[in-house]
Amino acid sequence: MPHVDLFWSFRSPYCYLAGPRLVRLAETHDVTIALRPVMPLVFRYPDYMPSLPKPYGAYFERDVMRVAEYLGEGLIGPDADPDPVAMDPATGKAKPEQPHIFRLTRLGVEAARRGRGLAFARAVSRLIFDEDGRGWDKGDRLARALDAAGFDLAEIDRAVARDSAGCDAIIAENGRALEAAGHWGTPTMVFAGEPFFGQDRIDLLVWRMKQRGLKPRR
Repeated sequence: MPHVDLFWSFRSPYCYLAGPRLVRLAETHDVTIALRPVMPLVFRYPDYMPSLPKPYGAYFERDVMRVAEYLGEGLIGPDADPDPVAMDPATGKAKPEQPHIFRLTRLGVEAARRGRGLAFARAVSRLIFDEDGRGWDKGDRLARALDAAGFDLAEIDRAVARDSAGCDAIIAENGRALEAAGHWGTPTMVFAGEPFFGQDRIDLLVWRMKQRGLKPRR
């Protein structure tokens, strides 16, 4: 059975937009898709965002919104509210205090350990980026979204608390594995050592896997 490593950031709207098609792929074909959460670029490459050309922000916003429209997916906008990463607007870098992204990424690692990483990533990214995502961090919204997907947030939180260092080691290793596979961005799908970067490369990934024997589920 073909195996895909899925490198994923919980800050990326492109990961959110890739999610439904990857879930359908896993449901309709004999393939395993293993979630490998990584920290967003602002942590792995702290100087990356401040060094981008000036047109980047406007193009990013235009592109992510039209992709959502093309796919028929609801999208709050190019940035979540609140941003999973607390940013310093003056420097374009992450703030020292981060109330969300470390927790979300560690939870993703724990879900992946349990073999349900993709379902977890889909549920969380939909909560954050869908049209009604404003205030996704308030009250019990995260717990309810995960409960609907078959997860007990309190129980997963406890598991992460027991092994936060182990989760962080996996996150760091995932970042190294992403680079070793030949890319740095998310979502990146790696099949048979070949990286496919971006939500617009899923069809190309499927084409390659069919060359290697990918079959529909019966």
